[in-house]
Amino acid sequence: MQPLGIEGAWVDMPKVFADNRGRFHEWFKNDRFHDSLGQGFRLEQANCSRSVRGTLRGIHYASVPPGQAKYVTCVGGAVLDVVVDIRAGSPTFGKWEAVQLDDRTHRSVYLSEGLGHAFMALEDNSTVVYLCSQGYAPHREFGINPLDPELAIAWPEDLAPCLSDKDATAPTLQEAGREGLLPSFEDCAVYRRSLVSSN
Repeated sequence: MQPLGIEGAWVDMPKVFADNRGRFHEWFKNDRFHDSLGQGFRLEQANCSRSVRGTLRGIHYASVPPGQAKYVTCVGGAVLDVVVDIRAGSPTFGKWEAVQLDDRTHRSVYLSEGLGHAFMALEDNSTVVYLCSQGYAPHREFGINPLDPELAIAWPEDLAPCLSDKDATAPTLQEAGREGLLPSFEDCAVYRRSLVSSN
């Protein structure tokens, strides 16, 4: 696993074995988390979404603690996966990083508790699966508008974004901050240290 430019975000690039029968790779291996993060991945829920080209989902996050870490991969088609640092007080607050996930490279993205997550489908029937460290809890779930002009995420210009009503009406990063909805960088760091010490 290789760290991204946002602390707490990683990209996993597995070795893919291909022959005349097809391909094989180890999609998830807890040892890689222990080696890179000093902790394993606690799995509480697994999600799967299929999207038409242009579908834009996110930016989603959960309040910390306990937050919701995610391990995301694309098993069919291709998506532009984006991690957004929404942690108040973070040195990279408001920054984002994008990684293309697809069924050819089989890369995955891990984002720790407190980071925002979004993706756009680049092909029809793009299928994303993500492992979650906590189950869905509506009272702890929040969103940021993925088209927030101040974030200025570079979504593909040739695609018209298709959003849910909930995502389209989500607050901007600044609005969420004013409403006290953002996790703090310090709270996220303290919570993650507790996970390492309990392993």
